[in-house]
Amino acid sequence: MVPNISGAAQPSTGTQKGKDMDVTQEYEHEFGGKPACISRAPGRVNLIGEHVDYNDGPVLPAAIDREVNIASGENPNNLVRLFALDLDEKVTFGLDRLNVKVDIDGSPLPAWALYPAGVAWSLMEAGLEVKGLNACFTSNVPIGAGLSSSAAIEVGFGVTWQALASWDIKPLELAQICQRAENEYVGLSCGLMDQFASACGVENHALYFDTRSLEYQPAPLPKGVNIIIADSGVRRSLTTSAYNERRASCEKAVELLREYLPDIGSLRDVSPVEFAAYKEFLPEIERMRAEHIVKEIARVQSALSALRRSDDLAFGALMYSSHASLRDLYEVSTPELDILVELTRDLPGCLGARLTGAGFGGCTVNLVRQENSVEFMEKLELGYQERTGREARVYLCYASQGAASERTNS
Repeated sequence: MVPNISGAAQPSTGTQKGKDMDVTQEYEHEFGGKPACISRAPGRVNLIGEHVDYNDGPVLPAAIDREVNIASGENPNNLVRLFALDLDEKVTFGLDRLNVKVDIDGSPLPAWALYPAGVAWSLMEAGLEVKGLNACFTSNVPIGAGLSSSAAIEVGFGVTWQALASWDIKPLELAQICQRAENEYVGLSCGLMDQFASACGVENHALYFDTRSLEYQPAPLPKGVNIIIADSGVRRSLTTSAYNERRASCEKAVELLREYLPDIGSLRDVSPVEFAAYKEFLPEIERMRAEHIVKEIARVQSALSALRRSDDLAFGALMYSSHASLRDLYEVSTPELDILVELTRDLPGCLGARLTGAGFGGCTVNLVRQENSVEFMEKLELGYQERTGREARVYLCYASQGAASERTNS
C-alpha cells in the first residue's frame, strides 16, 4: 500500500497544495501530460547526537516541514528524465548504464543527479523493480545547511519508485537502501540517521533512534517550546570536507582501544568511565574525536530522559554542552556557528542551542519558549549581522510526518 500524504505537516512557506501545484504544472509543461504520482520527503534537524550514528550510537532527530516535492510519471523507454526546478537544470540517463554514472550523451552526471541515480542503483541492487521515470522536483530544504537536503531527495525518489512499481517495503528498509546509495554511489560515508528521519518522521515528535539495533521510538517534544533554525549562510560540501576523516579517526580509536578493551565493536561500547581510564593511550586527534563520541552518546541518553520528564531546561543545557564538544573536540564548527550559539545565551527564552548536521557550516538548532520566539528571531538576526556582516535566515520549524507518495487519477 502507498501511504496517503493528506496528514502531512504543512511547509512553513506556502501550503502543501501550492507546492504540489507548482511541480504538477511544471511536469505538465515539461512532459506534456499529468503526473501519475506526487511525492514528498522532509529534511531533518538533529536535536542532539551528532556524528554518533556511524559509531553505532543513538540519535535524536526530527523530520521537519522543509521538504522535497516530486511530480512524476513512467518513462516507457527505460530512461530517467529529471528536471531540477530550483537549479533550472535537466538530465536524462539510462537505467541500464547506472554503473558508469553518465547521461545519455556520455557526459558525467551532474552532482545533484547522483542522488536519484544512486537510489535507482541501490533499489535495483536490492532486487526491487525500478521503472523508467519522468520527474520534476523542487525543494525548500536549504542545500548544504546541515538539514539533510540530500537524504530528502534520496527518500523522495525512493517513495516515488515505490509508488510507481507498487512494491511494499517498510520505511526503515527504504532508508537503508537510500543510505547505501549515498555511501556506495555518491561516495559519502554517512550514517543512517538522515534517511531514517526523512522516511520515519512522526509529527510533533523527535525520534530516539538506536543506530545499532535499529529500534526507534517517538519522543514528544516539549509543549510551549519552539524549534528555531538559524542558517549561518556558510555552505559546505560533505564529500569534499573532513567528514570522512572524522569517521576514519573514530575507527582508528576503536582499533587502538581494543588493546585494552578487546570486546568493543565501536565507540558505542566504550563507557565514559572506561574512556577516562584509557584515553591517555590514544594520539591527540583520535583521543579528541573519540571523547566527543563517547560523551555525546551519554548526552543523548540524558536528553531522552529529559524529554520523558518534560525537563526542557536540562535538555537545553545538554544542547549547549554538545556544541562545545563539537567545537573543541570534534572540530567541526565554524566561527559563524559559534557566534550564533554565543548570541543565544543573552536572549530571553532560549533554552539551548547547538550546531546541527555534520558541521563545517550550515545551521544551528535552538529551543526557544513560544512566547519569546519572535523577539528571539529578530534579535538573533540583528546580532549575527552586527558580529559577522552576514545575514542569517532564522525561521520556525515544526516536526513533521515522514515521506510519502500519492498516486493521482491520471
